[in-house]
Amino acid sequence: MPALGRSFAFLWSSTALSNLADGVLKIGAPLLAVSMTRSPVLVSLVGAAATAPWLLLALHAGAVADRADRRRVMVVANAARAAILTAVALLAALGLLDLWVLLAAVLAAGVTEVFADLSAQSILPMTVPDDRITKANGRVSSAQMIGNDFLGAPAAGLLVGILPAAVFGAPALLYAAAGLLLLGMRGTYRLAVPGSAHRPLRRDIGEALRHLWSHRVLRSLAITAGLLNLANSAYFAVFVLWAVGDGSMIGLEPGEYGLMTTAFAVGAVFGSLLSGSVAGAFGDFRTVVGAWLVSSLLLLAPLIVPSPWTLYPTAVLWGLVGAGGNVLVISIRQRLIPAELLGRVNSAYRLVGMGGMPLGAALGGVVAEFAGIAAVLAGATGVCLVGVGLVWRALSGRISRPVTSAPTLSDISGSR
Repeated sequence: MPALGRSFAFLWSSTALSNLADGVLKIGAPLLAVSMTRSPVLVSLVGAAATAPWLLLALHAGAVADRADRRRVMVVANAARAAILTAVALLAALGLLDLWVLLAAVLAAGVTEVFADLSAQSILPMTVPDDRITKANGRVSSAQMIGNDFLGAPAAGLLVGILPAAVFGAPALLYAAAGLLLLGMRGTYRLAVPGSAHRPLRRDIGEALRHLWSHRVLRSLAITAGLLNLANSAYFAVFVLWAVGDGSMIGLEPGEYGLMTTAFAVGAVFGSLLSGSVAGAFGDFRTVVGAWLVSSLLLLAPLIVPSPWTLYPTAVLWGLVGAGGNVLVISIRQRLIPAELLGRVNSAYRLVGMGGMPLGAALGGVVAEFAGIAAVLAGATGVCLVGVGLVWRALSGRISRPVTSAPTLSDISGSR
């Protein structure tokens, strides 16, 4: 990591630990929920609780990231979720864990995640030169995938069966360590914008929303991301019922479900690290839209052939194209958005892009309850394909150029 600097090394290390904690929670919470109920509606509430804070708090968290020291925001957020999860781990050890305590824990962790993640994306361009942003994002994304899926997911599968309290206790320790590592970053990470502390918060938020809406490229990407995330949230909110248990179509054990997300992480690590090279050959937008299209079509595989032998290679491909596209989209945003607006416009983008996730998770549970899980999986795939079609149409002039003249970020920086 020396080529990217000391501060980035501490940021990367903190990201790796916090995402390992995220991975244990992301898989452990729904697996605990499945052990408490087989109701699609109740299980889907776990996904809704994890993502609802993005809908409620993203804009305010982005404004805080532009006003406060971004490193300090991340330290406080990590300390807060460490304390919250320690308390829940104690409740679980005392036998007081039920579905509603589980939902409250996931919701509280989600609140702190909003502040930590938005500040993390906004602080990264302050730690590396502009020409290394894509490389740095690739490193961060690979750390996220290794932590979330390669290590955290199988660990969660084991902990659920052995010691449920550790599903909360282990992440608490990891978040605390992640916060301490951030203290190794030297300097200040607060933008000195004259008068920003005295402006009304709603004015800052309004400025970000106007900037996002007036920028055709950012607006198109945000709307498509919103549709894809809504559909994927519905899909994966009930997918655990399609994949895990004696009554499921695939029939995985909890530990085997964790291995599925490990397979996803393997692909994601390669996708993260190779994204810059692929985009250099095909162009940023052609690569992003192609990745989104392939990812959407792959959602059909577990529906058409519900078998572990199909699921694991599909998960690898999900990770490969999903992470690769995600790295490029993040890098595009970081380069197109002015530094003094980065936290707020990032938050506005993620509100549009992720705000529909709790709705999608809840909707997936309701539809599955009345029409079956297969209807949710097929319907979510259809919505994803519609979203890809919309962004293809909006950016067709750039996507359809020959490879030799594929657009770069400098070509579009003035698009509004």
